[in-house]
Amino acid sequence: MSDNIHPTAVVDLGAVLGEGTRVWHFSHVSSGARIGRRCSLGQNVYVGSDVVIGDNVKIQNNVSVYDAVVIEDDVFCGPSMVFTNVYNPRAAVVRKDQYRRTLVRRGATLGANATIVCGVTIGEHAFVAAGAVINRDVPDFALMAGVPARHVGWMSRYGERLALPIFGNAETVCPHTGERYVLRDGICMLAPVNETRSNAA
Repeated sequence: MSDNIHPTAVVDLGAVLGEGTRVWHFSHVSSGARIGRRCSLGQNVYVGSDVVIGDNVKIQNNVSVYDAVVIEDDVFCGPSMVFTNVYNPRAAVVRKDQYRRTLVRRGATLGANATIVCGVTIGEHAFVAAGAVINRDVPDFALMAGVPARHVGWMSRYGERLALPIFGNAETVCPHTGERYVLRDGICMLAPVNETRSNAA
């Protein structure tokens, strides 16, 4: 494991890093943090002690993952994006017992310089655009952009925009993989396997 940790990085005793996880220059992983396999922590990344990170997570340069954040497998955190854990911070008021938990579900992308206000859940394979500010829960496959972020579309697992309305009922395919997606009453999901058309034709 030491071969995967840059000499300038600090991994505190008691932190757990999975096989193949790399920690790059000037990063700090706190005691108690749990990080899965095949993750990459870029330059100047901080991981708090009450943090759980799944497998194959990419955390780019200058990201701090503070206490009370859970990141599931295959999540991408873009450069300089921001997590928070206190909703109404004051330097003169201690609020460590008021942390709001944040959950980033499997396969989500958090774009460069995005801000995630604490206490929200980012849905599976959701895509948060660069610079967006998330202050409410994000549905699975949703494309979010703006300040504060608005729901502006849907994204496939591959990261391609889907030709679906925001609301209503509709179906489409990922332009790259051919996977079918269905929208039912504002909820986007992959079509059941037995309904997925072959991409070989």
